Amino acid sequence: MFAQFVQFETTLTEREALQVAHERAPAFRALPSLVQKFYLKSTKPNHYGGFYLWDSAEAIAEFRQSEMARTIPAAYKVVGAPDVQIYEMMFPLRG
Repeated sequence: MFAQFVQFETTLTEREALQVAHERAPAFRALPSLVQKFYLKSTKPNHYGGFYLWDSAEAIAEFRQSEMARTIPAAYKVVGAPDVQIYEMMFPLRG
């Protein structure tokens, strides 16, 4: 399993960012290779992110080439480039 951590700054208000997240959530739920996604709000003003769990590295690569991934910066009015990090899971603490 692989984890993808994305963080970004936005010009949206918290209410607007939450609205965008809710509007886009059904499309993420429909991705068969996405095990889970957590929507994150940083303690830093106007900074948000997502923590994704994917079933394979290929699933991440496929998602990153998708229209859904390409529209994230515009949908959230991202300032600059988002920070994206990928991790391979070693083992879970709880099963």
